[in-house]
Amino acid sequence: MKYTNWNSRFFILFLATLAGISPLRAQSAYVSGLPTLNASNATAGASVDDPQNSMITLHARVNEVNVLFIATDKHGKFVRDLNQNDFSILDDHKPPQAILNFRREIDLPLHMGLLIDVSGSVDSRFDFEQSAATSFLEHTVRAHFDKAFVMAFNSHSQLTQDFTDSTALLSKGIHSLHNGGGTALYDAVYRACKDKLLKDHPDRPVRKAIIIVSDGEDNQSEVTKAQAIEMAQRAEVIIYAISTDDSGLVMRGDKVLQQLAEATGGRAFFPFKMKDITHSFAAIEDELRSQYIVSYKPADFDADGRYRTIEISSLKKDLQVRARKGYFAPAAAQQQ
Repeated sequence: MKYTNWNSRFFILFLATLAGISPLRAQSAYVSGLPTLNASNATAGASVDDPQNSMITLHARVNEVNVLFIATDKHGKFVRDLNQNDFSILDDHKPPQAILNFRREIDLPLHMGLLIDVSGSVDSRFDFEQSAATSFLEHTVRAHFDKAFVMAFNSHSQLTQDFTDSTALLSKGIHSLHNGGGTALYDAVYRACKDKLLKDHPDRPVRKAIIIVSDGEDNQSEVTKAQAIEMAQRAEVIIYAISTDDSGLVMRGDKVLQQLAEATGGRAFFPFKMKDITHSFAAIEDELRSQYIVSYKPADFDADGRYRTIEISSLKKDLQVRARKGYFAPAAAQQQ
């Protein structure tokens, strides 16, 4: 999400004066939200190596919301040939002021966190889960393009491998895990989003995701489920969850995993057999390459720090859309 930084107005006026632009013109262009402001139209084709004819381009930022979402048919299969007119979008219960961009997004770089529950309650399938997670990262993380980190959690969280594109290092981070102890799932999600993904500022658009492997039974966290979800939403992270519960029943932890995933536009998987864990990872990989992205300017936007809902629905019959439920607008103090 991009938001206008009002402090940069003074910087624009300063540079505009140096470049010979009327400060009034520079001020007008900034407030109007123009994407670029050229310091001199007469020198647009000049060489940047010529100090007499160099061109300064000033980028004005506008309020912009970017949302990744999935569209599936009634059989749960991805639908990949839709366009902007096939969807209805509401932001804070109002249509956007303007749709800035809409496209199918199959090849964004992935920035992922793999959160693996190592508490005593996941003992029965722990070795198989490690192998399945390793295989997933080997198939998903592309060298010099994607990156991932590995975090283990029981009553505490431990980063066993920081962001890297090396599948060998990620595999080492996974297989260094040892299980035992309580479960602080919400703390792990909160920390992964706040310390790793919220602070992740790539120089190009990326898809941020967390894959949780856990039974969802939290009994040690200091933060609440709501706080964990809020931090994921602030970091614009999609959460996927793979349940380690093999009871065949719908347990309380399964509902927790479902809630974490749904609130962020992700999906929860409940594999009963061990081989189904591998299928769950494969489905996540496929989904990460089968998304749409829409960028829009919200209507009646205020920098008041409050939560704004997002509703994306299909105008075509029998199509289901899955997207994050909303986002937090910046507080006015953040734009001072």
